[in-house]
Amino acid sequence: MSLLFTDFASWRAHCAATNEPLYQPVLAYEIEQKGRTEEEIWTGLQRAYDVMRDAVQTGLTQDMTSRSGMINNGAKKIAASPVTVLSPEFKNLIMRAFGAKEVNSCMGRVVAAPTAGASGILPGVLVTLQELHQLSDRTILEGLLVAAGIALIIEQNASLAGAVGGCQAETGSAAAMGSGAIVYCLGGSVNQAFAAVAVTIQCMLGLVCDPVAGLVEVPCVVRNASAAAIAFSSAQIAIAGIDPVIPVDQCVAALGEVGQSMETRYKETALGGLANTTRGREIEKMVLVQDVQILPDEEQ
Repeated sequence: MSLLFTDFASWRAHCAATNEPLYQPVLAYEIEQKGRTEEEIWTGLQRAYDVMRDAVQTGLTQDMTSRSGMINNGAKKIAASPVTVLSPEFKNLIMRAFGAKEVNSCMGRVVAAPTAGASGILPGVLVTLQELHQLSDRTILEGLLVAAGIALIIEQNASLAGAVGGCQAETGSAAAMGSGAIVYCLGGSVNQAFAAVAVTIQCMLGLVCDPVAGLVEVPCVVRNASAAAIAFSSAQIAIAGIDPVIPVDQCVAALGEVGQSMETRYKETALGGLANTTRGREIEKMVLVQDVQILPDEEQ
């Protein structure tokens, strides 16, 4: 994207001047950066989406028990819960995002979108969106390109890494990618797509990265589920024409500013937040002891 522009305002202006859809300049960037043909890019996108769908299916059908024991088939428990708090569609969204992220926590195959720690959000969002609106794979792949463009701009002006900007940079960015993709796929305008990104960032701003025992399990999995929900709510707000008030580029700048000012202990170090609770420290000790291998003394 930096070949053309580095912010949302320029992306909007480019599409207005060329009458190109939002995904087109991102496609051009991919072709240029990777030195591949357009057909090869579409094939790669299809492969990525297939992996996302497989992760959703795996999380809902296979044994998802992590080595630490903190992850224990949560998605299947949500699916089988006799008490239903949500509508069937909302419940599907939550359990799909949850399940795809459990696959990552159990060392399965996922797409880092934009990171492994946020790898359940786009699968949950896109699979549910496609089912709800009977969208073609091609439309979803265009949405993936839009999501990629959103991530590239956030990366240039803030961060996508929890170690740099906290969980707002990981699950926050993934949710923003998802909400923008939703609006695009449903035929929303460029302004509405970018408004969805702005609303999402406003909802996720300030979220710390505090993984218990340093593992990308707790609270990461439940945050993937809640971030998927925020992506949908933000898209609904934006596509209804509600003004986020703060322009999207200024929201991204705020994301970067908050990330820079966040204390180190809240940025993937497992030194603060949930990782520093009494129970968090107990789990940390158990995990560390479990992973230590006692080697025999060398013969003298």
